Amino acid sequence: MAEEKNTGSEKFLKGTMILTIASFVVKVIGSLNWIFVSRILGGEGIGLYQMAFPIYFFAMTVSQAGVPVAISIITAERVALNDIFGAKRVFRIAMGLMFITGVIFSVLTYFSASWLIEWQLIRDARAYMSVVVLAPTVFFVTFLAASRGYLQGWQRMTPTAVSQIVEQIFRVITMIVLADLFLPWGLDYAAAGASLGALAGAVTGLIVLVYFHIKLNKEIEIKYGANLQPTEQSANESTISIVKRMFKLALPVSAASIMLPVVSNLDLMIVPQRLEVAGYSVRQATELFGYLNGMAVPLINLATILTASLAVSIVPAISEARALKQKDRIFLLTASGVRISNFVCFPAFVVVFFLATPISSLIYNAPGAGDAVMISAVSIILLGLHQVSTGVLQGLGHTTIPMVNMILAAAAKVFLNWHLTALPYFGIMGAAWATAADMGVAAIINLYFIHKYIGYKMEMGQLFKTICAAGVMAVVVKFFYEFTMAQWQIEVISTFGAVFVGCAVYIAAVALFGAMKKEDLQQIPMVGRIAVKILTRIGFLK
Repeated sequence: MAEEKNTGSEKFLKGTMILTIASFVVKVIGSLNWIFVSRILGGEGIGLYQMAFPIYFFAMTVSQAGVPVAISIITAERVALNDIFGAKRVFRIAMGLMFITGVIFSVLTYFSASWLIEWQLIRDARAYMSVVVLAPTVFFVTFLAASRGYLQGWQRMTPTAVSQIVEQIFRVITMIVLADLFLPWGLDYAAAGASLGALAGAVTGLIVLVYFHIKLNKEIEIKYGANLQPTEQSANESTISIVKRMFKLALPVSAASIMLPVVSNLDLMIVPQRLEVAGYSVRQATELFGYLNGMAVPLINLATILTASLAVSIVPAISEARALKQKDRIFLLTASGVRISNFVCFPAFVVVFFLATPISSLIYNAPGAGDAVMISAVSIILLGLHQVSTGVLQGLGHTTIPMVNMILAAAAKVFLNWHLTALPYFGIMGAAWATAADMGVAAIINLYFIHKYIGYKMEMGQLFKTICAAGVMAVVVKFFYEFTMAQWQIEVISTFGAVFVGCAVYIAAVALFGAMKKEDLQQIPMVGRIAVKILTRIGFLK
């Protein structure tokens, strides 16, 4: 039994690392893409593209309706119980639903383009073609998401990772080539050409997943035989009951996904206005809002790539353990997820908090963003906990709870945005604190319900040791940066040197204080065993 638990834990952590690497590669490619596309389209062309993209994003989110997460949960349960026939049947039903919703929302997106312009919801009529060319993408993306959900239910994260990278590569190439090719015809054509990148990426990503589906089916035939028989439960289960279960799990996830753009729009309406109340001019308020949403928030998301991947891979792992009634394994997976989240997020917080201004200067050439970035660093720790705890609750089948918690957290954010941002002492830092509170409220309520259902409590001793290790790192980072800046006055060397030395000291301090057990470090894919060998050799581990 212990060996089985270790195998499950290693599979879960390996999947996390695969998704993390893929997410990092995708973000790097995406960042390079915007450098080239921005040079081709300019600010006006990018504006046309950005007017169309929220329409596509909303249609894509609603058309999927959280079904991929539901497929992942149900598939993991069926596979755990050796109901392979049932797992494949769930996938077929889900793909049928995705076909219907994909067609409906693709058509709606196509015909809504003219309506949105006529009703002045899209202010520039030149964005029409960008919306129209994005319409068929909605259809293919629904299939893409459902296919990833099914393979994730089998705890196969490599297909998702490979398809994400291939999708991004073809999307970027198509965006750059077509934007440049159509530019002589006008900015509206160039923006539409860039929008076609999403379609090229979705189609190629889907082709990659078809290969992995064929490969999985061959493995199933070898292991289970070509003629799979339904279990007694599957034989008696109607299509309607499967659809009902799917939507019961999926709709709260979809509602939670829609909350993200809703909260962003609330920020847009509240923060600049309240900054003006605090005494800033319209231009200053716009600039400060850009510092927070355009610079600080992307850094937070970058710092939590691993925990976002952790949240995806923990869902099928816990679903499998729940189906097998392995309560101990659910507890261990949850504890491991929270420990890893803290282990990664605390040093990220230290780096962003203490090097906020030099990081803003080096990356964005905007040292004025330092205050917003510094306070936003608090969100890294809280967002990591929120992501992991949401994954745990979804794996337990309680998908409604994270959605309700997000609504409560959004209400807290609106309240704090309204009051703190208007205070001259806080200004944009008030909005940053409100964002941190948003993540914190959602994470704390999630953890309350996790305790209620599985009895897990945050390991305070472990947390205290992690905080101490991060404290040592903070002292080293601050001292190294200030000392080297005083000596050489080269910000790049001082900043990156402080990050490198600080992370090395943090890992050593974690081992010295026992914040992460040797077994925990060994289970972290790729880097874990190497770190253990080095720390053992220099005497920090026994």
